[in-house]
Parts: sequence; structure tokens; C-alpha cells
Amino acid sequence: MKDTPGTLTPYLSPLGAWALALGTSIGWGSFVITGTNYLSQGGPAGSILGLILGAAVMLVISQNYHYMINRNPDAGGVYAYARDNLGCDHGFLAAWFLALTYAALLWANATSIPLFCRYFLGGFFQVGPHYTIFGYQVFVTESALSMASIILVAWLCTRRRRLTAGVQAALALAFTVGITVVFFAAMSRHDPVSTPIQPLFQPGRTATAQILYIASISPWAFIGFENISHSAEEFRFSKKRTFSILCAAVLSATALYCFIFLLSVTSLPPGCPTWVSYITNLSRYRGIQGLPAFFAARTYLGMAGMYLLYVALFGLIVTSLIGNTLALSRLLFALARDEVLPTPFAHVNERGCPDRAVWAVAAVSILIPFFGRSAIGWIVDVTTIGATLTYAFVSICAYRCARREDRLSGQLFGAAGVTLMIFFGTMLLLQTLHTSSSMATESFFLFTVWAILGFLCFRALLIRDRRERFGRSIVVWIVLLSLILFTSLVWMEQTTRSVTYDAMEHIRIYYSGEADAAAYVLSQEDFIAQEMNALHNADMRGTLLVIGLFLFSLLVMVSNYTVMRRRTQERESALVTAQNLANTDPLTGVKSKHAYVERESLVDKRIWEGNMEPFSIVICDLNNLKEINDTRGHQAGDEYIRCACQIVCQHFKHSPVFRVGGDEFAVLLLGQDYQHRRAIMARLCERFEENRRMGDVVMATGISDYDPAKDRRVAAVYERADREMYARKRALKKADRKHV
Repeated sequence: MKDTPGTLTPYLSPLGAWALALGTSIGWGSFVITGTNYLSQGGPAGSILGLILGAAVMLVISQNYHYMINRNPDAGGVYAYARDNLGCDHGFLAAWFLALTYAALLWANATSIPLFCRYFLGGFFQVGPHYTIFGYQVFVTESALSMASIILVAWLCTRRRRLTAGVQAALALAFTVGITVVFFAAMSRHDPVSTPIQPLFQPGRTATAQILYIASISPWAFIGFENISHSAEEFRFSKKRTFSILCAAVLSATALYCFIFLLSVTSLPPGCPTWVSYITNLSRYRGIQGLPAFFAARTYLGMAGMYLLYVALFGLIVTSLIGNTLALSRLLFALARDEVLPTPFAHVNERGCPDRAVWAVAAVSILIPFFGRSAIGWIVDVTTIGATLTYAFVSICAYRCARREDRLSGQLFGAAGVTLMIFFGTMLLLQTLHTSSSMATESFFLFTVWAILGFLCFRALLIRDRRERFGRSIVVWIVLLSLILFTSLVWMEQTTRSVTYDAMEHIRIYYSGEADAAAYVLSQEDFIAQEMNALHNADMRGTLLVIGLFLFSLLVMVSNYTVMRRRTQERESALVTAQNLANTDPLTGVKSKHAYVERESLVDKRIWEGNMEPFSIVICDLNNLKEINDTRGHQAGDEYIRCACQIVCQHFKHSPVFRVGGDEFAVLLLGQDYQHRRAIMARLCERFEENRRMGDVVMATGISDYDPAKDRRVAAVYERADREMYARKRALKKADRKHV
């Protein structure tokens, strides 16, 4: 399919850009996931301090985005930056994981709409056909509600862009004001004596470790704030204002997160002495008590506080849907415009919107609600890794660009961003390997699968890459293979840990007398052996799967290398063919003037280096060629040239012959021909003298020897031979006139 890429038209105001950045970075998870997950890992103080530290890091990333947007204001954001500063291979890698990150956030918020209804409308949509997948009950009516939301957002984004921007801004202001009002109103009524916010940190770990851990996963909390970089072509304002807009979005998100953290620990259900017991056992609570921020709002403000947070949460969901749809569609548009994806996805409608890219996002997304919320949660988990990779890429690009422009401030911010992302990535690695990771086991497996799919898609891209833009950097392959190896090993380690805990629990239940009667049919030794065997089998299955995934990835990598190698060989073969054509005279088959110029440069270099062996140059020029062309035609003249060339080649069998003019040949005498040059020249002159008497091909010849004492270039030797040839030519013409 072919289509002509269009041009995006500006429509975004500064307020719209802020709303887009804030609305994408904060969604359903800010109430339901972020507050509880952060509090369970760092407590209120650790969560707030860690998030503030993470926000400071995001300000550094904001500066790098601001720098790149002003130098490369193309749709596609970090994909475009990596493409132009690091190469198309790195652009593909950045786009591959960024697409998964945005898609995961889009799907998470789309599937949170039924959850919103479950919490606040009861079972209104829980009717009709339903099924259970991965332990989550999926109602077809709820999935249809998510599908309708996705389609409505896609329609708004393609047909009513200004209205969409207005809705985004209004909802962003609504949830910002709503959460802020509820927080300050609740805090004004909170009694720190009856419900103290203690302990400040999660018991069992040092405060520093908790703060650093929260900071290390903060890219997950902010991912999406940079999505305005994908819409840089659609700004209606100066791109110099992007840093202030990004900073405003980061600071707004930080404040809202902190408000939710504190709200969540200010009100406790009956029977909970501290927030620790509440947050730790949150899964036991149903309804509003299962949402700590809402429970606090109802406690202090009654139903008015509840309704304010209803509106705020609804605004968070819708703005995230709109923001991620826009970001992902602009990324697809940029990829299609570069012919990485089929070019029809770069189509722009009459309103200046990449409508086909938007509908492609919707077409894939409407299938996701049927997989249930559990699978979406596993996918969302990987956004921490995706965000870290994305921010590392933009920082590297900012550093490279600033280095070319010799801008010290840009280099410092770029280097700081890269260093911080490496540190955060290392923190995540250490936390994953040495503690119970906050990411689900299945998330690592899905990330491994996505990396393998990246290998396969990259191979397909290599095969149809006629412009040879891809396959130039092995770094991309190493990164993909390393991610596959690391995530698959973590998956195996967590799976083994889970199976081990299960086995320990089975043994505990067995010895406590609480096991099923069937368990006591076995002796203690047999029961232990059974559990150990199950553990061994699980370990073997995990090991074999990891080895299989790695070997498959290695096979795909080798296949990609084979494609690249074949392409390189074809390019080299084509280059050799082109060089041969350029260096071969098409009429005579000897070397061309182009070949003589290259050989002359090589000999000049050797002369300058003082290691040129002795050589001579012979110049041969045809006589009477013009007369033959005029009287017998150019075809006869061409045959006359070929015959003359054959004679020269017959005499100089061990030296290269060059056709340096229409009727002129040069011979570089080396080795054996050089040693016998006088005898060869004598025979050649005798042959032409005989041809002159018989009316056959005649050439005037001249020879000159290289003199190391005075010759500094080949041209000097050539000129002497040329003068001798012209002297011989004049003598032949004089003899012809006497004969007549």
C-alpha cells in the first residue's frame, strides 16, 4: 500500500499542552495503585520524599526534552531524536518499548472504566455473559463499555481536535482542583492525636533504602508527561515554552500524588491501629474502604468529598485515555512517515489529524478488555522499564546534540539524565534480584516476549529495508538480547521462589495437621519427597523455558545477522561491479582513464613515501584515426582503435594498459616488462613500421623512465613520454609526406 504522508496542523495551546502532559502522567493508578503500592514500600514520608526526589530527576529529563523539541520538533518524540542522533536502529528500539509503554497505560485506563462503575455504580454493568481469565471475572457488558470508550475517544481525536483539547484542559483543571480541595479540607479536619500518621516509614527497612526505591520507580509515576513531544508539530505556541509546561506538569503531578499519599493514611477503618495494618491488608476491604483516599474524603467531608473525588477520578481516566491515544497515534504516524510502518498510517485527514494511525490504535485496543484486568496489570508493570529506557534515550540524544553544538549546559543535563537512568535501572535490578519485586512474575515473562517480538519485527524490517537504513548498529541487538536474558532469568527466579514458598506452606500445613486427609496417606518422608520433586520439576521447566527463549532469540539474532551479511555482500558486489565498470574502457576492454587516475594517485603516494619500485610509462597514439572516421565511418574507426589496442596488449603482457583518450593509450611498465622495455619497444616500433608500409594500424609511441632523483610525481614521467610520442608522430607524418 502506498499513500502520501500529510502534514499535521497546529491546534495545541499552552494550556492544552499542560493538560495533555499532566493527564497522561496521572491516571486511575494514582488513586488505586500508586498510593497503596508506594505506601507499602516506603510509607508516607518515604513515598513523599522519594517522589520529590524522582520529580527533581524528571525536571532534568524535562530540560533534555525541551532541548530536543527545540532542535527536532518532529512527531514521534524520542523515536525521532534517536533516529536523527543515534541512527535508525536506535530509533526502532526506542519506538518499540515506548509503544508498549503507551499502549499499556491506554489499556489500563480503558479497562479501569468498568472498575470505576463497580466501585461507584455497584453491579449495574455486571450482567449477561461472563467468564474468568487469569482469576479475573470479565463481563461482556463491561468489556463493551471499555470498547465504546475507546471508540468515542478515537472519534473525538480524529474529528474534533479542538474540542478534545478543550475537554482535556477542563478535566485536568477539574481533577487538579478537586483533589487539592479535598486534601486541604480533609487535613483541616484531621485530628493528628486520634489518627497519627505514624510510623513515617515502612517498618523493617531503612529510611534511605525506602526513599531511593521510591525514587527509582518514579519514572512509572511520571511516564506520559513527555507525550507533548509527539505533538510538537501541532503546537500553536513557541517551542521555547515547552520547559515551563513540562515543569508545571511534573510539579502538578507531584503535588497531586503527595496529596493522595497523605489522604490515604489520615483515616483508618475500625480495628486498624495504624496505616500499616490498613494498607498491608487492603485486599480484605470492599467498597469505599478498599480505596483509602475515597474513604478519607467520605470520613471528613461526607458525600460531597466523595463526589468531588468521583469527578476527579473520572477526569483522570478520560484525560489518560485521550493523552495516550494521541501520543501513540503520533508515534505510529512518525514511523509510517519514515516507511517503518505501512505508509497509509501516515495519512492526514482534512483536519490535519493522522486519522488512520488513531483508528489503528483503537482497532488494537478494543480487543484488550476481553483479556481481563489481571493481564493488563502485568503489562502495566513493565512501564517502569520502558520509562527508564525512554528517558535514557532522550538524555543520550540531548548530550550528543549539545556536544555537536558545543553547548556545555546541554551536555551537563544530558549526561546527568543518562547517569540517573543508569542508577535507577541498577536500583531496580538490585531490588528485583535481592528482594520481592513489586513487579508481577508474569510481567517479566511478557517483557521477554515483547523483546523477542522486537527481534522478529526488526528482521522483517531488515528484509524490506531497501534504503539500508537499519542494521548498522550491533548495540541494538545486544540491548535486546540482554533484556531477554535478564527478564527471563528474573522470571525463572521469581517462579522458583513462588514454588518454594508454596512447598514450604504445604509442609507447614502438613505438620500442623491442617492438610487434607489424602496428604496423610503418605509417610512424612514420602510427602517431603513429593514436595521436593514438585519443586525440582518446576525448576526444570523454568530452566528449559529460559534456555529455549534465549536460544530462540539467539537464532533470530543470527538470522538477522545473516540478512545483514547478505545485504552487505550484495552491496559490496554491486560496488565492485560499479568500480569495474568505471575502471574498464567499454570499447577496448582495457583499463579506463578513471583507473589510470586512481593508479597515478597510488604511485604518487609511494613516490612520496620513498618506496616506489622502478617503472616506465609508454604512450601510444593512433595515426590517421580522423581520416578513417571521415572516410569509412565511426564503426570502422572503433575497429581501428580495437586493433591498435590488441597490438599494444600483445607486446606488454605483464603491465596494465589504459585508454586515456579517444586515440591514446598509456602503459605502466613494471617488473618483467620494465626490465625488457627496450627490446619490447623495438619490436613494437618494428610492428608499426611494417603496418605503415602495408597500410594497416599505425601508432606513434614514446617511453620515459622514472628517475627517483628528479621525479616527484608520475605526471613528470608521463609528460616526457608524451613529448617523445609527439616527436615520433611528427617523424611518421614527415615520412608519409615524402613517400607520397
